[in-house]
Amino acid sequence: MNIQFATRMDRLGTESAFEVLAKAKQLEAQGCKIIHLEIGQPDFPTPPHICQAAFQAMQDGYTGYTPAAGLLVLRETIAEHISQTRGVEIHPDEVVVTPGAKSIIFFTILALVNVGDEVIYPNPGFPTYRSVINFVEGKAISLPLIEEENFCFRKEDLEILVSDRTRLFILNSPHNPTGGFLNRADLQAIAELANKYDFYILADEIYSRLLYDASHQSIISIPNMKERTILIDGYSKTYAMTGWRLGYGVAPKAIAKKIEQLTINSNSCTCAFTQIAGVKALKSSQDFVVQMREEFRKRRDVIVEGLNRIQGVHCLKPSGAFYVFPNVKNLPLDSQNLADYLLEEAGIALLPGTAFGEFGTGYLRLSYANSLNNIQDAIDRLKIAIEKL
Repeated sequence: MNIQFATRMDRLGTESAFEVLAKAKQLEAQGCKIIHLEIGQPDFPTPPHICQAAFQAMQDGYTGYTPAAGLLVLRETIAEHISQTRGVEIHPDEVVVTPGAKSIIFFTILALVNVGDEVIYPNPGFPTYRSVINFVEGKAISLPLIEEENFCFRKEDLEILVSDRTRLFILNSPHNPTGGFLNRADLQAIAELANKYDFYILADEIYSRLLYDASHQSIISIPNMKERTILIDGYSKTYAMTGWRLGYGVAPKAIAKKIEQLTINSNSCTCAFTQIAGVKALKSSQDFVVQMREEFRKRRDVIVEGLNRIQGVHCLKPSGAFYVFPNVKNLPLDSQNLADYLLEEAGIALLPGTAFGEFGTGYLRLSYANSLNNIQDAIDRLKIAIEKL
């Protein structure tokens, strides 16, 4: 049967990480030993006290519908957390809880971007940004992130891209896939342009607690930017809760109401007992977060050192998240063919830089959300496979 799909589906992309994961699982089913460096998922179990809170919540009857914007107790907790960590007063009415932070990306773009509106997004960058911009028939404007600038943008590049047609600017700091981050001066430059040209900021801060050598900076903290900022955060990366699907957005009340309206029309609400667990996560000891970050720091140092010992590979040390983005331009294969070769030849599942946009050409992305033993094994396999090229 030939199904005629709506033409809008041709504009919707995907995430290569899940495609590579599926291919790697097929190879594992055939008996191959695969080292998984493709998925951005902490390899730590969710802390027991958070799991226990969810179990207790189920026993206490938190198994039904909740308000579309989230339980008040969680929105109050999130508002308090953001107020303390970003230094700006947040009201619970400015918080919307969703099944995963990715929903806020989708809903914000749906709510703000008309056909032909320009949206500036980081490139290389999280694939969902460009996918959703194209889906709503906005105009996706790539802002290059430059290795020579520690995978930050050049101010002059940004100034050229901004115009009266700019509706939204997407920033992601710490950044997927490069591990780079934006400092206060970078954010101030964006803020000045936002005020001059009257556009909004979608600030993806899902890795805000995974920054190793600097303190997190948020554009919502800059004077007069709260009114222009939709902040994204969540629980997946910070508390190893990827499968729980618990994220949130913080936005001006009028925008928060539109995100709530989109939630009503799509998800209805977020799982009740998961929200209670979210309260526990933010209100209890943060020792787990610190310990996980320090373990990631050790892994980062090992993988960067190992990659830089391989001839033809150059890798900057990332400031945050749990990814490295090595330069492989001196190797004889392009990014995609090299990623395929390393999966099939060396049993290493990773992603080509082009999975994150055209400015990822000549790079690979490896997630170090894996054990030190597996990371060292992957480096050894990489070295042997690359020497065969």
